[in-house]
Amino acid sequence: MSTFNTFTSTAYPLPVENIDTDQIIPARFLKATDRAGFGDNLFKDWRYHKDGSRNENFVLNQSQYSGSILVAGHNFGCGSSREHAAWALKDFGFNVIVSSFFADIFKGNALNNHVLPIQVTPAFLEMLLQSIQQDPSTKIEINLEKQTITIENKHKATFEIDPYKKMCLQKGYDDIDFLVSNLAKIEAFEQQHN
Repeated sequence: MSTFNTFTSTAYPLPVENIDTDQIIPARFLKATDRAGFGDNLFKDWRYHKDGSRNENFVLNQSQYSGSILVAGHNFGCGSSREHAAWALKDFGFNVIVSSFFADIFKGNALNNHVLPIQVTPAFLEMLLQSIQQDPSTKIEINLEKQTITIENKHKATFEIDPYKKMCLQKGYDDIDFLVSNLAKIEAFEQQHN
């Protein structure tokens, strides 16, 4: 996995509250076990009409928006605990999801798949959504080391993250990579206790 430190991107605004994992990735697409290709079905029932044509009113289909950040309404990732939701977001190209609240299981699944969920205050979220909607070229800087999110070098907020998950993102580790990185210490411990 790639390392995650500081980056700047534009964003997609999705000011909808209570987006659940079935809306993120509908259940009918959960049969696959390979993570690749899930981005094609991200928000499938919102991105496409029943006849398969694109819904041009949905933000991911609007050419003025781009980037690797999704800014969503309150309570993102609620509902069932499917990890496929994080797979779909990552496969589509999102590295960061910003909301004023995340479901705990979704937050864990996102972090395990190197998608950073940033929880901000409702007031900062509203300012961020308005900034993007007024100017789709709005740049958002994410600084994982300082745990800050900044809008156009003007408005800044801090966010919390578990120290272990922060280190994994910074080093590009998943849980197995972390264990492998400590192999010498593990072997030394085993030798001392045999």
